[in-house]
Amino acid sequence: MRKVNIHEAKTQLSKLLEEVEAGDRIVIARAGEPVAVLVPYKAAIRRRRLGLFAGQAKLHADFDELPADLAAALGATT
Repeated sequence: MRKVNIHEAKTQLSKLLEEVEAGDRIVIARAGEPVAVLVPYKAAIRRRRLGLFAGQAKLHADFDELPADLAAALGATT
């Protein structure tokens, strides 16, 4: 994964997109701090699939509900 600053990203966007199309990931940084990642479109879509772990987690039979005050503090609705 390569890191570039915003100026380089603006001036070299076409080249960076070619690298991303080849499968690379590019981190865009402002003042050395990462602010965005360029990733291949298909990889971004794959990662966002909802329900990926559906049916794989199970609650134990002895699972206790949250106390009402904690549930309210977390914004849970019953």
